[in-house]
Amino acid sequence: MTGTASQPTDAPLASIVRDRVVPVVPWVAPGMARPLADALAAGGLGALEVTLRFDGALEAIRAIGADGTGGVVVGAGTVLSAAQAEAAAEAGARFIVSPGISAAVVRRCRELGVPCIPGVATATEVMTALDEGLTLLKFFPAEASGGVATLKALAAVFGGVRWVPTGGIGAAQLADYLGLPQVAAVGGSWMVLRELLEAGRLDEVTRLAAEAVAAAGAAGAPTADRPGGAR
Repeated sequence: MTGTASQPTDAPLASIVRDRVVPVVPWVAPGMARPLADALAAGGLGALEVTLRFDGALEAIRAIGADGTGGVVVGAGTVLSAAQAEAAAEAGARFIVSPGISAAVVRRCRELGVPCIPGVATATEVMTALDEGLTLLKFFPAEASGGVATLKALAAVFGGVRWVPTGGIGAAQLADYLGLPQVAAVGGSWMVLRELLEAGRLDEVTRLAAEAVAAAGAAGAPTADRPGGAR
């Protein structure tokens, strides 16, 4: 395999696997970013992904990770290039998530010492990720790619892979995905929707986060208790 073995089993990935739910933030005003992180933490979630889909995303990441306190781990999502990965890491992102598999992004993250979770939807893409030494992968877009049935089929073939299904998943589907033993965590935006943030409903964010934590607890632990079953 190219480079080193699977993703580092450091704090960012450990936090994701422990919580089993990753809030994916499609928008947040930079000034609300830290209060949002605190609201999620109050609900029991210790990591979140801020997508690079909106102006001010890097500012939001910087605001959350500025003081390194509060027990919240911030990552960057929708990272499409090595340059974006570098900018996100410089802003304080402690993990990188991509919608697809890019060797350039993976290798730059390795150079930066930042864990990378690439998106895959096919067996070929999974094999490409394995060639890069990665075994914690984002199944994306989960619902549009066949949902739980497709993920079951992939998981049956790639036994050493742990999954973070993301894309179109809401609270109603959470238990189905978490019920798969190969699923390390589930990513979703239902508790951090833009309308909630624009209305200042951080109390609702905390409530939805707490519900997700309870659902994850009811589902039990995944097969592997370390990110990607790192060797």
